[in-house]
Amino acid sequence: MILENKSVLVTGGAGFIGSNICEVLIQQNNKVSCLDNFITGKKENISHILDHPNFLLIEGDIRDEECCNTSTKNIDVILHQAALGSVPRSIEDPIKTNEININGFLNILNAAKLNNVKRVVYAASSSTYGDSKTLPKVEHQIGLPLSPYAVTKYVNELYAHVFSNIYDMEIIGLRYFNVFGRKQDPNGAYAAAIPKFIKAFKEYQSPIIHGDGSQTRDFTYIDNVIQANQLAATTTNPKAINQVYNVACGEQSILLELINKLKDLLSNFDSKIKDVEIIFGPERVGDVKHSLASIKKAKELLNYNPTHNVKAGLDAAIDWYWEYFKSN
Repeated sequence: MILENKSVLVTGGAGFIGSNICEVLIQQNNKVSCLDNFITGKKENISHILDHPNFLLIEGDIRDEECCNTSTKNIDVILHQAALGSVPRSIEDPIKTNEININGFLNILNAAKLNNVKRVVYAASSSTYGDSKTLPKVEHQIGLPLSPYAVTKYVNELYAHVFSNIYDMEIIGLRYFNVFGRKQDPNGAYAAAIPKFIKAFKEYQSPIIHGDGSQTRDFTYIDNVIQANQLAATTTNPKAINQVYNVACGEQSILLELINKLKDLLSNFDSKIKDVEIIFGPERVGDVKHSLASIKKAKELLNYNPTHNVKAGLDAAIDWYWEYFKSN
């Protein structure tokens, strides 16, 4: 199911995931409102749709209750992507992380209630699994959180559960697992692993792995995430509503193997990259050691079916980044 002919609010719509969602929704004849404060979002991510007649940019902050109330008027569906991401950033600034991720989310939920928004889909996180050693990760088995960021994303799920029960709202959470792909920012202290590694190799700089490289992740290409958001926004299956789902590939990648694969793929563009060495640094506080998602629930209830495995996602991402770095 695709989301079409609706009025949709995308919070964090100028960010990595949000801007990709906005772009697809515009193509599908939706009226799209993008709410972003540009703390981490970038205007360049949405520059090509800024002048589209069905696109509205709202420069505002989800911490502003009035802004949330105004932005959610006459909206059919909210796709809530706005958050202050990154485990290390949350450890450095837990107060700001809490304000944006918890207070901001509560403002959006309350505004949705006041304005009778039909469906709210929100970005949850695999960080909610915390110290649980169980693999694969299944939705009903979580551990204790390992970072302030993880706490905030778990609280989002609790608020969603309470609002759906008390106010009879339709709310669906999507626990993203290590999303990557086009428009993910490779710059800055909190850049995600894959774009950061690509940038390092492109500049003949040694990428740094925190730990020995044996940690595993379920890397998920952006198009799979867009699909999950659309399915969650459009499902008519009563059993699928007011649930939380893993959004992943269901494929476990060892970090050192992944970075060597990146190196090989990038060497096809520039043979000098073969000579770049990988450096190992100290483990990061708050990091989960191993991650692998079960996507059975999303498949059964939402008909989720990832279009890109990790290899296909890496191929697409590298093509995009190589072009991106030519002009940046």
